[in-house]
Amino acid sequence: MSRAFVAAPRAVASSRASASRDAPREMGVVQNARRTVGRATANGLRRRVRRLRLHARDASTTATTYTSGLSELTCCVEAEQFDRAMMEELFDVADAMERVKPGSPESVMLQGYLMSTLFYEPSTRTRLSFEAAMGRLGGGIVSTESAGEYSSAAKGETLEDTMRTVEGYCDLVVLRHFNQGSARRAADAINKPLINAGDGPGQHPTQALLDVYTIRREIGRLDDFKIALVGDLANGRTVRSLATALTQFNNVKFYFVAPEVVKMKDDIKQFLTDKGCEWEEASDLAQVAADVDVLYQTRIQKERFANLDDYAKASGKYIVDKSIMDALPKTSVVMHPLPRVDEITVDCDADPRAGYFRQAQNGLFIRMALLKVLLKV
Repeated sequence: MSRAFVAAPRAVASSRASASRDAPREMGVVQNARRTVGRATANGLRRRVRRLRLHARDASTTATTYTSGLSELTCCVEAEQFDRAMMEELFDVADAMERVKPGSPESVMLQGYLMSTLFYEPSTRTRLSFEAAMGRLGGGIVSTESAGEYSSAAKGETLEDTMRTVEGYCDLVVLRHFNQGSARRAADAINKPLINAGDGPGQHPTQALLDVYTIRREIGRLDDFKIALVGDLANGRTVRSLATALTQFNNVKFYFVAPEVVKMKDDIKQFLTDKGCEWEEASDLAQVAADVDVLYQTRIQKERFANLDDYAKASGKYIVDKSIMDALPKTSVVMHPLPRVDEITVDCDADPRAGYFRQAQNGLFIRMALLKVLLKV
């Protein structure tokens, strides 16, 4: 009994000594175990990231390499960047973008990417369609509207400094600015893809792309047709970009129908002449309408006029109404980059040839395609 009683403390002491000797080894085992668990967790996270990246890569509806020059495209600044092959291949990508469904693998192909929309001028369709395009493909958006008023530009910051700052926050920039040539300046200042969403009276290349895409969808061809460009042709960047883009196709004839104070500028007319394109200035809209496949109406841009007397001379001169629709061939289409004011009467909207709202929707698919191409997914 007493031995047993005495033996117990010795056993405890022995156990403590053993535990003391084994403690460093056990701590080592614990630390190794923690390191192993940490490595396993890290490896698991890495595997998950790889799976997400592969998932995003596999979600692509079109191959990441293209037979045209789309693979080398790093920005979208002007319509002249796109030749016929590039446009046609981009349109095929846009067709695929129309089929992207919410919750599908394709709808997360831009997951993890951020787009910045930086707009110094008002916009509804362009800004919202770009943001919708990014969202439909799973990407994120950082946005500022009225950037001239609410960004550091109001404090005197240069465009170049703003762009260098913004590129650090995102993977791609969409810029609208009031100065012609600003998109080229911005693209030269940064190393991220940039899309020109309109640079004053200069160019609007994504509008040109969606316009050409709409013509293909509406009349079924991009060669051998006649188009009337109507309205404010001096200040309208959309008509300048569209005319430039259409020189890539065969036997396209242009009619320019505009008030004297906003006629098409000589640089575009000379460009068309140099490209071997036929163009004609006209004043009778009804007569021209009877001869065209596409009637492209535009708004008289009051905000571009320094002299409101000139605006009064141009406003209301050429209106697309029921009488013009009656003159238009049954297989033609009426387009408008929007917004409209009163240059197309609302009673034209129900006519199946009124394609301007379909045209606006096509902008979503073209911009989805451009984001996919420029972000190389």
